[in-house]
Amino acid sequence: MNYLKFILPLSLSVLVTILNAQVNGCIDPLASNYNASATNNDGSCMYNNTSIAPTSNYNLNNLVSSTSGLIVWDNHLCTHNDSNDSTIYELDTANGNVTKMYPLTATFNDDWEEISQDNNYVYLGDFGNSSNGNRTNLIIVRISKISILANTPVLDTIHYTYSNQTNFTPTNDRNTDFDCEAFIVTSDSIFLFTKQWISNKTSVYSLPKTPGTYVANLKTTFDVQGLITGATFLESKKLIVLCGYSKFLQPFIYLLYDYKGNEYFSGNKRKINLSLPFHQTEGIATTNGITYYISNEYLNNPPIAPVPQQLNIFNLAPYLSGYLGVNTFVNTQTTLQNDIEVYPIPASEYICIKTNKSFIPSNYSISNLSGKIVLIGKISNENYSIDISNLLEDVYILSIDNKRKQVFKIIKNLK
Repeated sequence: MNYLKFILPLSLSVLVTILNAQVNGCIDPLASNYNASATNNDGSCMYNNTSIAPTSNYNLNNLVSSTSGLIVWDNHLCTHNDSNDSTIYELDTANGNVTKMYPLTATFNDDWEEISQDNNYVYLGDFGNSSNGNRTNLIIVRISKISILANTPVLDTIHYTYSNQTNFTPTNDRNTDFDCEAFIVTSDSIFLFTKQWISNKTSVYSLPKTPGTYVANLKTTFDVQGLITGATFLESKKLIVLCGYSKFLQPFIYLLYDYKGNEYFSGNKRKINLSLPFHQTEGIATTNGITYYISNEYLNNPPIAPVPQQLNIFNLAPYLSGYLGVNTFVNTQTTLQNDIEVYPIPASEYICIKTNKSFIPSNYSISNLSGKIVLIGKISNENYSIDISNLLEDVYILSIDNKRKQVFKIIKNLK
């Protein structure tokens, strides 16, 4: 019996069925070209122009006037300056105050431009290269977290060069595509996102995250139409958010999510402008993918007046809650008072404040029953959410101040 005449048609039939079952397209409902029939994200999603304002911001201490990177570690923000200061500074997320300093006396800060981390180490990128584009001493300093906390920092270094840089002739200030101010650390590698002064693009390079000397391999280049200065990464969620600014100091963020493997520009790519004109944004950090901390360094010569160093807090729930599977507005109980609606009560991660334009903007504060303020900020839109995921399970008082103070009781419950 000729089995091929039966097997071949059957194989072709199975192949056709598989191909028909997979439909490539944009699978993000927030995109302007969303395809409800698509089953495979092909990275084609397009988005309308969007701009968002910070929910709150604080001026930072002069100790960190050139803040250049951010991470959230041990429930605190950590930052550093970009030169001549080998110190990691711990910041209070509620007000931006410096709460602790970790001097790293065994190393020198030539041009620290970024900080990142994994479970065991903090990594500092001494790879700023904007002045002449010809540095041959690009390094990433790795420090044991345990040693930092014990005030006996143990450091080692990762040296690298770019695989496609062959010309080291000085280029003059801000005239190179081999500058870098952003990187992430994965379970086994480091990925650099370059700051390209000439092309306004970013290139992704990979290298090992263990001490040694390496050639950083070029993986891809993407036109971000700006200068990338920081990155934050949630590996388990397949989410990277980059921050940066245009040459005219218009800051933005780039959301990269639902990508394949470590091809970070293969999935959704959404650029969102930040309503912070003439701010040189430098560092970005998050813990939950919804609340983001973005720092900007002191800027002395914008068109109007000096811009102080600041910590800006943004809520990206409208853009990422669906992808992350975070339900931010589940209404189990509502408190309604004088045209202000606060819900849900109890809440585990977020409370929503729904009001009308006459209450915008309003300052708010959340305090515990002992009167200690644990969160402060500013209500900037009519459907505003506050991240309370870091609060302990307890009863709190929400105060909203707009011409007169209004007070609400909120209850934080764990999931």
